[in-house]
Amino acid sequence: MAPSRHLDAATLIGYSSGALPVAFAAVAASHLELCAHCRAELRAADAIGARLIEQQDGAPLSATARDALQARLVEDIVVPRRAAASAVADPDLLPAPLRPWFGERYSTLRWRAIAPGIHMLRGGDAGPDGQLLMLRTASGKRMPMHGHGNNELTLVLRGAYDDVLGHFGPGDVADLDAEIEHQPVTSIGAACISVAASDAPMRFNGWIARAIQAVLRI
Repeated sequence: MAPSRHLDAATLIGYSSGALPVAFAAVAASHLELCAHCRAELRAADAIGARLIEQQDGAPLSATARDALQARLVEDIVVPRRAAASAVADPDLLPAPLRPWFGERYSTLRWRAIAPGIHMLRGGDAGPDGQLLMLRTASGKRMPMHGHGNNELTLVLRGAYDDVLGHFGPGDVADLDAEIEHQPVTSIGAACISVAASDAPMRFNGWIARAIQAVLRI
């Protein structure tokens, strides 16, 4: 089933221009690998960006610039499509943009328990602009109520959850800002595996969750 929750237009433009922090770009690229709709939207954003460059310079793109843009289109559109086909053939493979951070396969992930029914895996150093985390949450689990200090981009890889915004299944992305406060509840069945990029600590309401947050630095 195709994803039904997509990247915000501002996120797509940031990705197209190369302005997204690396952690956010990894999540966005992973969604693009799974979502034909957002790949088409990205193609349009890249084309608009190219036209703006032409207008700013007052001249058509040079041959070098055209070659660079074509290479970018291949990277953003063709490569994710091929990677998605590979993942369908081998469902144990993580999306290609996440493999440098977490490894190639779900079956080799080394999870760390952080609470009953909740496991976490921290990606490599994402630099000063954010962090990248992968979570595995048992089915039927109610997460603590929380908000976000600034921006968070979450992609569901396996399983599903529901919150105040609706239902999120495999391939769906939640593009959140500081105004959103929610309490995800994972669907009955398989565990929910998601990957999230954030550029500020989460805001938990309960003192137990806040104590865990202080230890884990999330």
